[in-house]
Amino acid sequence: MRTGPRKGELVWGPLKHWQVLNVLHNPLYAGAFCYGRRKVERSADGRTHIRLLPREQWDTLIQDHHEGYVTFARWESNQTALAAQAASRGLERTATAPREGPALLQGLVIWGRCGRRMTIAYHLRQGREVSDYRCMTHAIQNGGTVCQRIPGPGIEQAIATLLLKELTPLAVEAALKVTDRLAAQAAEADRLRSTHLQRAQHRADLAKRRNLAVDPDNRLVADSLEADWNTALREVAAACKDIERARTEAEPVNEALREKLAHLAGDVHRLWHDPGTPMRERKRIARLLITDVTLTKAERITAQVRLSGGRHHTLDLPLPLGGGKLWQTPKPIVAAIDTLLEDHTDAEIADILNQRGLTSGKGLPFHRLLVRDIRQDYQLTSRFDRLRDRGLLTAHELAELLGVSVPTVWKWHRAGLLEGEKYNDKNACLYPHPGPNPPRVQQGVRLNHRRPATTTSK
Repeated sequence: MRTGPRKGELVWGPLKHWQVLNVLHNPLYAGAFCYGRRKVERSADGRTHIRLLPREQWDTLIQDHHEGYVTFARWESNQTALAAQAASRGLERTATAPREGPALLQGLVIWGRCGRRMTIAYHLRQGREVSDYRCMTHAIQNGGTVCQRIPGPGIEQAIATLLLKELTPLAVEAALKVTDRLAAQAAEADRLRSTHLQRAQHRADLAKRRNLAVDPDNRLVADSLEADWNTALREVAAACKDIERARTEAEPVNEALREKLAHLAGDVHRLWHDPGTPMRERKRIARLLITDVTLTKAERITAQVRLSGGRHHTLDLPLPLGGGKLWQTPKPIVAAIDTLLEDHTDAEIADILNQRGLTSGKGLPFHRLLVRDIRQDYQLTSRFDRLRDRGLLTAHELAELLGVSVPTVWKWHRAGLLEGEKYNDKNACLYPHPGPNPPRVQQGVRLNHRRPATTTSK
């Protein structure tokens, strides 16, 4: 501990990410002594800033000063590797410039609970790359779990719709009208500020004349009048600054700029919807319009969008579906399977759905086993039970009713003497009641096992 009541003590604690980086960047662990790696600077507002200096500007660097954990050459190669892997140092990543990838809100999302920026992770979903926004600070710094993860496609689509809605030509025209109204109000306020400046200047002139007319030997009075004069001069300077700032902010929009803004709104819409537009360009448009987006997640997702013009929008979005729910079979397809089970088997239903161009929840074509799984998962009545509910008989029941064997029932069905309805894809059938004139066994007659061409079976 370098400061505080425990100064000088050795304290053990959990390793932090920033501590690891300090060790990796410090040449002390490479057996070198250095001084002057950092420079302390004070800004105009009195704040202190610490700036890291390049090696050539260090005051002192003595290699092989003591025994190190690694060689100095290895330390230098480590610095090169760290610089190449840093997201903020590469030539294409300076100042977190928009990069390729579908994440529209790269670098703009803040997690509402801890106030930290959310990073981006990509994964494939049905062959398409999609984004997730994750709060990784705790996981990186402390080796803990991810604070929060929110799927990005639904949020990005809602914010893109909001941006395009804000950028319509009518919205730009309305904004220009509001600007004109504000300019008129600013002109009236400017007149009041000019009056205030005149009064302040009059007081300053009066204080000046009083100060010059006083007897120099009367120091107490002279000091008091000089202080009044200085106060009046500061009021004049403040009034002038207010007028200058207000006139700059309320600068009117000329006609050329109005036309340019109106055309720009239409161009942005065409550019956004153009399939050839890189995602990087859409991100640049979003960064021009959005300051940041704050996300909170409870029973629903709340996205607070702060636009560059000062306006705020709050979007209330549903929670994205999980993997299982996302892959669920759509309800219309389940209803279609339920209807088709009245007259078709699983394989026949799969062929019909594929002919209609329908796919499963994962976007795959249908097959017999998939239709069976859907039927079982959604507890649809099987074709066998439907036929039984309609009064159809099994082969054993029909054989007992006719006083013949089960193979005889099968032979009569293949010969077309009995009607049957398939209830599975193995050609197993159920049979309606044969009626008052059922087939009879005739001595010396051999049945043809092939069904006549004129006989039809449902």
